[in-house]
Amino acid sequence: MRDFYSVLGVKRDAGADEIKSAWRTKAKSVHPDQNRDDPDANRRFTEVGRAYEVLKDPAKRSRYDQQRDKVEALEREQTIMQQRQAAREAAEKAKIAKANAERILAELARAEAEKAKADKQAQPAQAAQAKAEKPQAQTGGAQAQSQSQAQPQAQAQTQSQAKTDGAGESPEAVVSRIFGDTPEAAAAAETLKRETEAEAERAENSEPSGAPKPVSILAPIELLSSFVRRIRGIQPPPEKAPDLVVEATVTIDDLLAQKPVPITLSDGRELRVPLESGVTQGHVVRLKGQGLKLQGMGRGDVAVTLRVAKNEKFTVDGYDLKTVLPITLEDAVLGCEASVETPNGPLSVTIPAWSSSDQVIRLDDLGLYNDEGGRGALAVELRVMLWEKPDDKVTDLMRVMREGLFL
Repeated sequence: MRDFYSVLGVKRDAGADEIKSAWRTKAKSVHPDQNRDDPDANRRFTEVGRAYEVLKDPAKRSRYDQQRDKVEALEREQTIMQQRQAAREAAEKAKIAKANAERILAELARAEAEKAKADKQAQPAQAAQAKAEKPQAQTGGAQAQSQSQAQPQAQAQTQSQAKTDGAGESPEAVVSRIFGDTPEAAAAAETLKRETEAEAERAENSEPSGAPKPVSILAPIELLSSFVRRIRGIQPPPEKAPDLVVEATVTIDDLLAQKPVPITLSDGRELRVPLESGVTQGHVVRLKGQGLKLQGMGRGDVAVTLRVAKNEKFTVDGYDLKTVLPITLEDAVLGCEASVETPNGPLSVTIPAWSSSDQVIRLDDLGLYNDEGGRGALAVELRVMLWEKPDDKVTDLMRVMREGLFL
């Protein structure tokens, strides 16, 4: 739905005079005669006229605001539904991840049992090797040669037994068997492969020249066990339920007093929204853990968008407040002292000579509280007003100024 307020460049609480002034400025800037090279000039000019046609009429504007509120409410509802769908999908992914983790732990338990079995079967070969080393020191070269032939046979027997038990798989095969053929599995296999090669290189550098190399067939399973042990017990935090998006209407006095305002949720609960420094029109106040509560999910938040109620004296512009001060023609020309209404009460201001309409006098520290510990300003817009009844002297003077003095 087209936002007519954005088309004219005004806020939703703009007054009739502000809307009319914005329409004149906008229509002049987008008029086709001023934009002959722009093929979209006619469309934009028509759109500006359509927006003004709706917003200048109070009845049409009211119907438009109601329709727009319904559209925004529908969009918020759709957003909540999308967030809920995303939460359900996340819960399903978490369930699948949990099942994968349980399968990994079972696979690790089986791998560790196989490792223990292989170690147990390798013990007789190691004992035979140690027994053969003892006579070597006493019998000399012939028995040493016999021992050197027995060592490769024992090592080959150990490796063959380990392969028979299925412990001699490569890192890629181990990870693929557990995780399946996925990008994540490929990344994990690559990591295990690098760690296996680094471990083999360290073992080779640490062994003296000519010494038998240790059996490292079970290294991939050991590395995988170490990798999973690092992440075992670390559970992802539960998914948070979607935020509940609501609006709260506050007054300028509420913002200045910084007192909490009550809101009522759709489930009947009543909450209080704190109005601390730094909140203004359109600001979102988040109430942690006060939102929707869904099974298996953490409680969501309540996101409260602040809307400032229309005020007869002031309008809100960020942290600044705006007000209009009517002055007469003679005061605009000659200057004067005038009284202006502020949030702190009436205040006397000086109107400079030759002041025109739309001229602004800023009074610091009379606006809303900002997020830096200070306050915004009160912007006083001067508006030159004529008398209720025509004045002959002023009329004659204006005629002389326009047409000149004739004798």
